[in-house]
Parts: sequence; structure tokens; C-alpha cells
Amino acid sequence: MLNEPEIHHQPQQRENAEPDEVRRPMPLVVAAVAVSMVLFGAGYILLSDPFGTPGLGDRRTVAELSGPAPSASGAGPDGKQLYAANCLACHQATGKGLPGVFPPLDGSEWVAGDKRTVVNILLHGITGEIAVSGSTYKGAMPAFNQLSDQELAALATYVRSGWSNKADPIEPELFEQERKANPRTTPFAGGDELKALSAKTP
Repeated sequence: MLNEPEIHHQPQQRENAEPDEVRRPMPLVVAAVAVSMVLFGAGYILLSDPFGTPGLGDRRTVAELSGPAPSASGAGPDGKQLYAANCLACHQATGKGLPGVFPPLDGSEWVAGDKRTVVNILLHGITGEIAVSGSTYKGAMPAFNQLSDQELAALATYVRSGWSNKADPIEPELFEQERKANPRTTPFAGGDELKALSAKTP
């Protein structure tokens, strides 16, 4: 019987090399960037103003956001506090509003004009286009039904006499009078309807 030749099998070749544990330290560039970021953050926190930049964000204080404080015995509501709680977010502390968004109250012909106009805006609100100080605004202002006549009068008086405005104060009785004379349930439709109101004899 003939001897069969020996067959030598080649070792099986694997697709991937055997895994081995290699120490791969963090590149120096990455480490330097990480350390720089940590140092910058720590320095920023330590050196920056803890209260933020005054020119940015909502700068209202806790007292302003909490609304008007209870008045002292015999004293009426504080118009300035009422303004801070109800109007400041839109019309700003300066009364200048936001250009193109919220109209100014400082120098506004609607504020300094007929008392009944201001009273009815506060009582019923306004929506639609209105021209104020030469610029046209389109938006909505709600009625201030949550305020009493005394509070509404204090607020209106503050606005009419604040900043550069020098108009006369408004008495609470005028709000009661206008509420009865104009018992509407919808806001005024822009400046044209307000002008029609002013043209009417009270």
C-alpha cells in the first residue's frame, strides 16, 4: 500500500488581528483645551457680575413682580407699583414701549388727551391698529378688570403724570361713570373707534 503524502494545513488567517491592550494617552492638545476651558469657566464665574448685565433681560425686582403692597391707612393705591405689576413688561420702566411692538405711553397723545380715552382703554382694552406718536402699532391690550376703580384711577394718574407727561389726574368716579355709559364687552377696534369715542359728548 502506497503511503499517502502528508498534507500540511496552513493556519487559518483571521480577518482582524487579535485584540491587545495598548495604552493610548490623551493627546496633549486635547488636554490643553480641556484645562483652558475649565480655567476660563472658573475665572468667568469669579470675576463676573453676580446679578448679570443690567442692560439685558427682565430687570424687574421681586417687589415689582409681587404687585402693589397694601396701602397704609388713609392712603390710596400706589400708581407706580400698579404700573410695575401690570404695564412695565410691555411699556417698559421708561414708558417708551418697544419700537414696532408695544406703543409708548410717554408723550402719547392718547394718554395726555381726553381722560375718557384712557379710562375706556383700561376698562375695555383695545385691539387692532393704532397710531401713537407718529408710528403705527398693531396688537392687543387687555382690559384691566382685575383692578378696582381706585386702583385704575391711581394707575391712570401715574401714567398721565409720569415721565414727560403733565396731564391732569383722573378720579375713580370717572371709571364708574364710563362703565355705565359704555357697557361694552369687547375691546375697542383700534384707534379709529377710540377717536369716535372721544368725539362723543360725555
